[in-house]
Amino acid sequence: MKIATFFTLLSCLALPVPAQTDLEFQTPPPGIMELADYERAPSLSLDSKREYMLLSYRPTYKTLSELKQEEMRLAGLRINPVTNISATLTYSGNLKLRKVSDPAETQVSGLPAAPRIAYVSWSPDEKKIAFTNTAETGVELWVLDVATARAERLTGPVLNANLGEPYSWLRDSRTLLVRTLPADRPPLLNPKVELPKGPTTSEGTGEKSQTRTYQDLLKNPMDEKNFETLVTAELHLVGLDGRSRLFKTADMYAGESVAPGGEYILVTTLRRPFSYIVPLGRFPMRETVYALDGREIKTVNEVPLTEIMPKGFSSVRKGRRSVQWRSDKPATLFFVEALDEGDPQKKADHRDQAWLWDAPFGEEPRPFFRTVQRYAGVTWGDDGTALAFDRWYDTRNAKTYLVDPSAPGKEPRVLHDRNYQDIYSDPGTFATRRLPNGRRVMLIENGKAWLLGEGYTKTGQFPFVDELDLSSLETNRLYRSELKDRKETLVSIEDAAAGEVLTWIQSSTEYPNYYFRNIKTGELRQITAFRNPFESIKDVKREILKYKRKDGVELTGKLYLPAGYDPAKDGKLPLLIWAYPREFKDKDSAGQTSQTPNDFIYPHHGSFIYWVRRGYAVLDDASFPIVGEGKKEPNNTFLKQLRMNAEAAIKAVDGLGVADKDRVAVGGHSYGAFMTANLLTHTDLFACGIARSGAYNRTLTPFGFQGEQRNYWDAPEVYDRISPFMTADKMKKPLLLVHGAADDNPGTFTLQTERYFQALKNLGAPVRMVLLPEESHGYEARENIFHLLWEQDVFLEKCLKKKGD
Repeated sequence: MKIATFFTLLSCLALPVPAQTDLEFQTPPPGIMELADYERAPSLSLDSKREYMLLSYRPTYKTLSELKQEEMRLAGLRINPVTNISATLTYSGNLKLRKVSDPAETQVSGLPAAPRIAYVSWSPDEKKIAFTNTAETGVELWVLDVATARAERLTGPVLNANLGEPYSWLRDSRTLLVRTLPADRPPLLNPKVELPKGPTTSEGTGEKSQTRTYQDLLKNPMDEKNFETLVTAELHLVGLDGRSRLFKTADMYAGESVAPGGEYILVTTLRRPFSYIVPLGRFPMRETVYALDGREIKTVNEVPLTEIMPKGFSSVRKGRRSVQWRSDKPATLFFVEALDEGDPQKKADHRDQAWLWDAPFGEEPRPFFRTVQRYAGVTWGDDGTALAFDRWYDTRNAKTYLVDPSAPGKEPRVLHDRNYQDIYSDPGTFATRRLPNGRRVMLIENGKAWLLGEGYTKTGQFPFVDELDLSSLETNRLYRSELKDRKETLVSIEDAAAGEVLTWIQSSTEYPNYYFRNIKTGELRQITAFRNPFESIKDVKREILKYKRKDGVELTGKLYLPAGYDPAKDGKLPLLIWAYPREFKDKDSAGQTSQTPNDFIYPHHGSFIYWVRRGYAVLDDASFPIVGEGKKEPNNTFLKQLRMNAEAAIKAVDGLGVADKDRVAVGGHSYGAFMTANLLTHTDLFACGIARSGAYNRTLTPFGFQGEQRNYWDAPEVYDRISPFMTADKMKKPLLLVHGAADDNPGTFTLQTERYFQALKNLGAPVRMVLLPEESHGYEARENIFHLLWEQDVFLEKCLKKKGD
C-alpha cells in the first residue's frame, strides 16, 4: 500500500470530536433521525372466541437509565436485586382493549402510574388477563377484567420473578399460583465488603466434555450464596379477591405447571451443587407433583448437575428430559430418555424413547414411541392422534410422525421426512386450537387436520392452507395466496368449518396489519389499521437481486436505491452491503430464498437501510452461505466462500450500473462482524467496514462456535486461519468496531473487541472502537442507538462516500 494512501485511510477516522475523551452522545443527521425516532405499533393478542383483542404498547427504545439499573450477574442471569426481576426484561407501558368487531380502542383504566408491564396472560376462561408491574421496590401482580377494561392490583411488590414468569393461572380462573419473596429472606452478601473465606477451586474429573464459553457464571462461594438467596421463593395461592394462602414453603422454585385437569401441579426446584462452568439450566433439578392442597404426590424426576456433555449439537444429557403434562388429558405426564446415553457419536437404531405416566403415578411409566433421530417435540391431538418430531443436526434431517397415544408401541407413521433447511419443501405448520383449560392441541375435525405453509418456491411466495386426511395421509390444498403486490402470512385457523383464517398482510409501503380471510368465500376483513411510520422512504426503489457465485450457488439480496435516483444523471453510488453468514449442508438449500419484494421496508439499526436516505446504494440481507456438503465441514473453506459471496454480490450490483465498485463497504453484527473483519483482512473488495459485537479470536471459544462442532484441538488450523485476530497485521482497511460494554452473548465477550482493537491499533491499522455503555448483545437504549447511527454515518461519509475526493 502506498504511504499517501495509508495516511488517507488513517485520516478518515479523524472524527470532528476527540476520539477518546469528552465525547457526549450524538444524534444522526435529519434524514436518518426521521426514520429512527418513530413510534412502535402495539402487539396484538386475541381471545379464542375472536371477541376481544388486547393491545400492548411498548416504547420504541429503552433509555440508558433503564439499562443502568442495579444488576447482579449470576449463573447466566442478570437480576435486579432490588425489584427481583430480570434486569434485561422489556416492558410494555400501556394496555388497551377493543372488540374485534369495533375499531374503537378502550384505554384500560386503573393502571399504575408509569407502568412497567410484563408476563401478560389470559385466564383459562378468557374473562381476565393477569400481568406484572415492576414498581420501584418490587414486582406486583395485577389482573385486568376484560368486560370492564379495568385493572386492579392483587398483591404488593412481593413477587419473585428472578427465574422468569412468577405466576400461573389455576383451572378455575379465580386463583393464581404465585411465586413470592420469603418472609425471612437473608440480606445479600456484598463482594466489596465481605472478605472471602478461602480460594475458589474447581477441578476436572478426567471425563471429556464440549462445554462452550458462557457469560455471567457463578465465580465463588459468595456468588453461590447470593444466587440461592435471590432465587429462593415461597408459593402462594392468590384469589381474585387478593386473599393469599401458603402453598409451599421456601425453596428454589424454577417452574410450576398446572395439570390440564387442574388437580395437580408439577413443580421444578433447583438443587445443589451449583457450577462455575455452566449456567443454571444445567444445575441439578427435582421435579415433583403436588395436589392442590399441597400434598406431595410423587417426585417424578431427579436431574444431576450436568457439566459433562458429549460432543455435537445432537447431544443431550442422560435421564428423563422434557417432562410435561399431556395437553389433551387431565393428568398424564410425558417425557423422553436417550437410548444412546445422549451421545450422537454412538451408533443406535433409535435415539430416544418417549414415555407416558398417569397420575397419581401408582403404576410404572408406559412406553409410547421411539425416535430414529433426536426428539424435537410433540403436539397433542386427541385420544388416537398426536404428532412427534425428531431431527439430526449433522444431516439437517427432520421427521414428523403421526402417533397413536391409545396404542403405545404401535409403529408411528412418517408424515414428513425432509431437509429442514430446504424451505421450498416445507409442508407447513399444523393448526392448533385452544382448549377451555388454556392449553393448545391439534385442530382436528371429522378426521382432518390442517397445515399453514409459508409457501416459498423458486418463482415466488404463495402461502397455503392444506387439509390432511389422518387416515389416508392425503393432502388437499384448500387455499393458495395469489396476492401480486402484497405479502400474506397465514397466522391461524380461527374456524375450520367456516373457512376463516387470521392473516397478516403487508407490502413494501403498507405497514403489516391483521385481517380475517375466508378461504371459502374469498372475503377479506381488516381488523387493525396500524399506520406506516416510515412514509419518508415510501418512494425508495427496491428489488430482490438474484445472482450466482462462481461455483453456481444461487444468491439473493435486497437492493435499495434512493428515491428519484437516475444512474445516467446521478452516476454510480457508494455501496453498502449488510450480511450474516449461514451454514448449509447442500448447495440447493443454500441457494433458496425467503426474500420477497413485498416485505414491508422496515429500517432499523440492525441494517444499512437508513443510508439510502443519504445517497447510498444498499444491499441488505445479502446471502452469505457457507456450504459443507456430505462429511465436509463448512469452516474448512470459510474464507474462500466468504470471498465468493462478496465477489458475486459486488459484481451483481455493479452489473446494474448503479454502484461504484471502488467504494463498497461491508457490515455485520455478531457473526456478521466476524465475517466483516475477515473480508477486510483477506480481500481487496471493500474500502472499509463496520463490525458490531463480534468475536475475532476463536481460541477464546475453543469448544465450538456458531455451527462449528469441533473443538480447537480437533481443528487448530481452522480456528487459527479464520480468526481475524491471528492475522491482524494484514488488516489495512478502515474498520469501525462497535460493541456493547455489557455483552451477555456466549462467546462474544466485550473483551473480543477490546483485544482486537488493541492489536490493530498497535499494528498501525486505521481502526476506531466504540463501546456502548450498559448495552448487551442487542442494542436497546435510545441514546446508544442514535449515537451508533451517528458514528456509522460519520465513518461512512469520510471513509467511503468521500474516498478519493
